[in-house]
Amino acid sequence: MAMCVGMWILLLALHVQGGDGQMVQMDSSKSGFVGSQVELRCIFSNSNPPVKISQVTWQKLLNGTKQNVAIANPALGVSVLSPFKERVSFKQAAVRHRTPSLEDTTIVFSNLQLSDEAAYICEYTTFPAGNRENMVNLTVFARPMTRMTLTTPTIVARAQKRKMTVATCVSANGKPPSVIKWDTRLKGEATFQETRNQNGTVTVRSNYVVVPSRETHKQKLTCIVSYRNEKITDSVVLNVQYEPDVKIEGFDGNWYLNRPNVQLTCRADANPPVTIYQWKLLNGSLPSNVEIKNNTLFFKGPVTYDLAGTYVCDATNGIGTRTGIVDVNITDFPNVPTTQTQEIPQEQHNAGAAIGGAVGGVALLGVAAILLFIFLRRRQRTFKGDYSTKKHVFGNGYSKAGGLPAHPPIPKNLQYPDDSDDEKKPAQIGGTGGFEASDRDFDGEQEDLKRPYFTVDEGESRDYDERTLAFQYDPEPEIADDMISQTDGSVISKKE
Repeated sequence: MAMCVGMWILLLALHVQGGDGQMVQMDSSKSGFVGSQVELRCIFSNSNPPVKISQVTWQKLLNGTKQNVAIANPALGVSVLSPFKERVSFKQAAVRHRTPSLEDTTIVFSNLQLSDEAAYICEYTTFPAGNRENMVNLTVFARPMTRMTLTTPTIVARAQKRKMTVATCVSANGKPPSVIKWDTRLKGEATFQETRNQNGTVTVRSNYVVVPSRETHKQKLTCIVSYRNEKITDSVVLNVQYEPDVKIEGFDGNWYLNRPNVQLTCRADANPPVTIYQWKLLNGSLPSNVEIKNNTLFFKGPVTYDLAGTYVCDATNGIGTRTGIVDVNITDFPNVPTTQTQEIPQEQHNAGAAIGGAVGGVALLGVAAILLFIFLRRRQRTFKGDYSTKKHVFGNGYSKAGGLPAHPPIPKNLQYPDDSDDEKKPAQIGGTGGFEASDRDFDGEQEDLKRPYFTVDEGESRDYDERTLAFQYDPEPEIADDMISQTDGSVISKKE
């Protein structure tokens, strides 16, 4: 239908067919809601000299078929045809006069109906110019009827935790169709369905699905319907019935002998409220000094060992029965409350933290200083130095002044262990007797040069006898004050 109307608009356009200047002025489109009122404008622009208007005819064009709506004739007067007679009229009263003025033949539609949607032609019959016409497209909107309802007045939370539709939002008979959204804190899901009606309207239906539970009770569920530029909201509050959620209060873990005034209370969150509370003691009967009032057990007198055990509370409402359990144990003496250590004022806590941090810092610095001292001490004792500045000591412990002598020759039959910084101790090779002093000529400098080369350990003053090198060494001289001995047996000047 819309395509046909568009083709007629293109064919007829907004101008009068012909070249003598007459024109029928109309709006290209008009719209209104069902039940409202709308004007369809039609004005004839006459020429100079003016032409004679013989008749004005309004026609409804639907699916290629024309249907007369209203006629204005100077001689016959005004006529509105059925089914528009009760709802269509000419706006200008001059049209209805005995000598009518037909230049403005605008009509008024009252109480619009969906069936009024169509293209409308305003045709002028003139003499001698002939027929002149134009067309307007009328669109009729239908505002939807929106409603939101609970699926059932009573929503029951079952132990199986099955999903169910709790609310339905409907936007009925809308044109164009509306859009439905949900606003809620519930963790559910929505389903949507559109139904097109015979009169051209659309009904949109959305169901909200959720698993009923204690947490969904008293939750708000809002349906938001968007229609054109309008928003329509409707809300419900879920009333979910569920079994009691039971807890036993009163036992603080510190029931000791002779403690007075202890009690246990059965707390139950339920919808509808709990109607029956039942107390019992597992593997036994309730103590004789117990008094039951509603949901509370009052223990008369001081605490005794007889109160120990597992207490059970059964709470029943119209949906079901649930149970709460607590194990009561009795101690000889009160437990020291741990909360006292936790209730230290914040200022004291901060001060203690600051003092502890300072003490820890001082201790850390002390440990670092000790480690540094040990490191430097070991470094001093193990320093090898520059061997170009070391004073090599020969057999008698003296070196020659004025420079370092060449290293004395090593006897061929002396063997040393692998090179290291340890003391060089010759090992005897071949023969059991070693070297005899009588076998060699030792005198003066030659004697020193011919003696085996070795270094003197710091603070070492032991004598070497014939079992070591088969000849005696002279006693070690004292080291000069400006010299420092090293762990490898050499000495080094303090200046160096």
